[in-house]
Amino acid sequence: MFNLTTFRELLTAALWTGLLAGLLLTAVQQIQVIPTLLQAEVYEEQAAVVANADNSHEQHEWQPENGWERTFFTAVANIALGVGFALLIGAVMCLRGRPGSWRMGLLWGLAGYTTFFVAPSLGLPPEVPGTTAAELTDRQSWWLITVLDTGFGLSLLAFAKTKTYRFFGAVLLAAPHLISAPQPEVHSSAAPAELAQSFITATVFANAVFWLALGGLMGQFYQKKS
Repeated sequence: MFNLTTFRELLTAALWTGLLAGLLLTAVQQIQVIPTLLQAEVYEEQAAVVANADNSHEQHEWQPENGWERTFFTAVANIALGVGFALLIGAVMCLRGRPGSWRMGLLWGLAGYTTFFVAPSLGLPPEVPGTTAAELTDRQSWWLITVLDTGFGLSLLAFAKTKTYRFFGAVLLAAPHLISAPQPEVHSSAAPAELAQSFITATVFANAVFWLALGGLMGQFYQKKS
């Protein structure tokens, strides 16, 4: 039964998990993602200079400088993201019964990775700066539908006791991709295709590390008391 003690244990586990997983993601990004991202931003800036050649007084929004400032704000964002997702995983763990070990937690992390990254990325893969995209609201709507369908679909496949419910779970997994994700009228990118592919590969790896760390750490910190 959920009570104040259970909530305190969940919050403590989520804070430690989010902190460690967020720092780990930041470290992986510095090695795998950021170098590719910086290269892509050079192409984006060059394209922006050409496009805005007649408007020399254009003002740019503030953004952190490359180096320690950017790394710091990235780490803060990753930790906050990690705590939020850790709370979500922990809440589901609480409803299903706490995991017995970090190994069981890895399965929850894999489910989160599939739900929040893999499934949406099949229609909307990670994009480097300077890539044309469909309307933001359309992409957000499709992403949300995909996440909800994937989450419910996986839960039915894993926990449903009848073949009918499992079949419905499989339908939910496929439904967003049958509709297809919103796409721009014309695909274009300021960065070379090879750089865009490298960014996708690096992001896939970084997110896999992040989600498996989230699941494993929550499984360790929030496991059943003996």
